[in-house]
Amino acid sequence: MSGAEERAPLLAPPQPPAGRARVRVAGGVPPPPPGPSRSRPGRVYGRRWLVLLLFTLLGFAQGLVWNTWGPIQNSARRAFGFGGWDIALLVFWGPIGFLPCFAFMWLLDKKGLRVTVLLTSFLMVLGAGLRCIPVSDLTIRKRLIHGGQLLNGLAGPTVMNAAPFLSTTWFSPDERATATAIASMLSYLGAACAFLVGPLVVPSPNETSHLPLASESSTEHIKDRIEAVLYAEFGMVSLIFSAALAYFPSRPPFPPSVAAASQRLSYRRSFCRLLSNFRFLMIALAYAIPLGVFSGWSGVLDLILTPVHVSQVDAGWIGFWSIVGGCVVGIAMARFADFIRGMLKLILLLLLSGATLASTWFTLTCLTSVTHLPLTTATLYTSCILLGVFLNSSIPIFFELFVETVYPVPEGITCGVVTFLSNVFMGVLLFFLTFYHTEISWFNWCLPGSCLLSLLLILCFRESYDRLYLDVVVSV
Repeated sequence: MSGAEERAPLLAPPQPPAGRARVRVAGGVPPPPPGPSRSRPGRVYGRRWLVLLLFTLLGFAQGLVWNTWGPIQNSARRAFGFGGWDIALLVFWGPIGFLPCFAFMWLLDKKGLRVTVLLTSFLMVLGAGLRCIPVSDLTIRKRLIHGGQLLNGLAGPTVMNAAPFLSTTWFSPDERATATAIASMLSYLGAACAFLVGPLVVPSPNETSHLPLASESSTEHIKDRIEAVLYAEFGMVSLIFSAALAYFPSRPPFPPSVAAASQRLSYRRSFCRLLSNFRFLMIALAYAIPLGVFSGWSGVLDLILTPVHVSQVDAGWIGFWSIVGGCVVGIAMARFADFIRGMLKLILLLLLSGATLASTWFTLTCLTSVTHLPLTTATLYTSCILLGVFLNSSIPIFFELFVETVYPVPEGITCGVVTFLSNVFMGVLLFFLTFYHTEISWFNWCLPGSCLLSLLLILCFRESYDRLYLDVVVSV
């Protein structure tokens, strides 16, 4: 039987040779040790792309449903009687859904991808269905909508955390970063499409639109258009659940790499290792603070741009292009990282430097009465889009660096901890926004401050590539 046909045995992660407790890689992979090499089986399957497609579609739908209300907050106020507190809470259900994050990560670690993905997609179907129940009482209808958003938020831990686990399970080492980028970016692309679909399908009320819409903007018409969006999202989520139910295997017959076949730490030991690793805590904060702030800021972008007289449609386009640009650049950066290994820290330094400059530019532009900087549609578009490009594209790079730093901790547990922290920061900001939503310039200042802090943490971080060492040296 050939090596590609044999099942790879479970391997315990080898210890680096004496004097090299941590293998650092800068500008390339470590050379193989002298002496006879050991061959390990590894095989990839074409079906890995189908698994990746189904997972990314699930993430896309979750992001789309989560960001339904932010881009059309003015129309939702008119149709359902939502207040500023309601709009903030509808976005807030996303980070609240991360409270049972570690239960989903335990399920992923013990039961695998299929069981976790099916449970996640089922919760999304229930949530999307609750929002569509036609009830004439607005109070009950609002409660159903809030309940649906909460159920969709409970799907967040899987779609946000499982991407590195999926890429390690199904993809070879020279495809892992790319697969992680695609799987993690598509949920953000779903949120981006909500910025586009919502304002284009749902008309804006007369008092918040630059164009008079006359009778077309009546309350009933706006409500009908919102319900059409809700029904369409419910149909899409149901279709994805049916496809996952029909085919979504947990793992391939044979592992694609040595790392995929190796033993991992237990659930308890993994948490002990993470919480006692100062280097991991540094980069976890470097990820969680700016991405948590940016996620909360993006969810209420229309609310933030309304004081500077930006229409609901323009705010939607700004949010859309900022996230789409981040997805494209993020996948490109991940592909670059697959070709030239050991450059993750340098890539993050470049991206966070750009994010700090772009966020500072946007914040100062919004204070035009003080700074006298020109406040135009072009400057708002450019600064917001650049900010989204730099921050969103850093996500898959961060994920790969997390896994490399703390290997052999399972990927799902590692990313679960950092995304939980990110949602804690996002939740704290949105919590304050529910009380201080009349004057929100403070929210803009959180952006450059968080990006600068993250940049300083990355500068002080000492990188290592333990998983890469295992795949390159042991499999040679």
